[in-house]
Amino acid sequence: MGDFQVAGPVLAPGLDNVLSEPLHASSRSDSTQDSLPNGYPAELRHQFAWNRADFAKEASYVLHLSSVDKAELRRAMDEFKAKGLDGNLVKQDNFPLPTLAPKLRALANEIYNGKGFHVIRGLDPNDYSVEDLAIIQLGVQAYIADQCGRQDHRGNMLVHIVADNSSEVKLGHHRHSTSAISFHNEEAGDVISWLTRGTSKTGGRCILAPVYTIYNILAAHRPDVIRTLTKSDWPVALPRFQCRPLMFYHDSKLIMNFGRTPLLGSATHPRPEHLPQLNERQREALDLVEAIARALQMEIKTRSGDMHFINNFTILHRREGFVDGASPDEKRHLVRMRLRSSTQGWSIPESLHQEWTDAFAEGGPKTWHLEPMPGDAFPLRKYTN
Repeated sequence: MGDFQVAGPVLAPGLDNVLSEPLHASSRSDSTQDSLPNGYPAELRHQFAWNRADFAKEASYVLHLSSVDKAELRRAMDEFKAKGLDGNLVKQDNFPLPTLAPKLRALANEIYNGKGFHVIRGLDPNDYSVEDLAIIQLGVQAYIADQCGRQDHRGNMLVHIVADNSSEVKLGHHRHSTSAISFHNEEAGDVISWLTRGTSKTGGRCILAPVYTIYNILAAHRPDVIRTLTKSDWPVALPRFQCRPLMFYHDSKLIMNFGRTPLLGSATHPRPEHLPQLNERQREALDLVEAIARALQMEIKTRSGDMHFINNFTILHRREGFVDGASPDEKRHLVRMRLRSSTQGWSIPESLHQEWTDAFAEGGPKTWHLEPMPGDAFPLRKYTN
């Protein structure tokens, strides 16, 4: 386990009152609610169950590229371009990184089997054209998770997260809003990555929370909430309506997959009245997960050129609000991708099979827009995570 101290059922500051009693009398009307669901462990002892104190030193979660690493990346990019291949065909075989590759493979193992996240730092986007930067992004990712997933029905492989107030719909969408957003997982993808092309004038930090630690706290203090999260009656409206659990213990691994907006709606996109509404127990569970996640959260100040990788099963993420500046150097711009490893990919619960198939199946469209596009080139769903 290295230097990690596995976080068991220790309460984060400020959670004592929240966890002491159910918010609603109905939460424990059934005595079985005082026990965990069948097959769920009393405690998860794994590096995924971390506390932010484990990362007091930046080196524990940031890989700083050396001058040798950056020279190797540029050489690999030049060799790939000399082959005349389309950029989306980058893979380990045609993007050789003899010195950096072992570091990236170790990082991949950390994401899939260790703490669940990492940052690669040291690239300067101003040193590359947009095309070259995309090739390097894909080349690095090929050593971490070699399969790239679609992110909408049009097959967009790259999603550009930028502020856009050109319409009420865009202003209210997480992808283009400047407001803080709540903790969530993406609807599909083992690993979520994003390259930071530009940072905002203020705010916009990446904020993470450990699902395994949240589970351990709930298992010790509120097992009834875990029973609620694992029931198949959550009316999720993303990307299609279905009733399913938000938490799974599958193949001896804990998996969480949820977002508040597909369950509650938002001010811009109220939840349609014809869809089932959450009951009191479900609302309490959502609020409690958010409260624990915020008590445990780890904040990462992102720099231009950073590449983030998070395990989408075991890490909840959100973004703080931000303000862009007038200068092009003060405008937040992330390029997000969904990834899956053909060798380390986890087994997917049946309730999530369709989302992973839609993203990673060989058939279907694949579109690679290197820049944000006008109009509806990137469809905006009402109930995004």
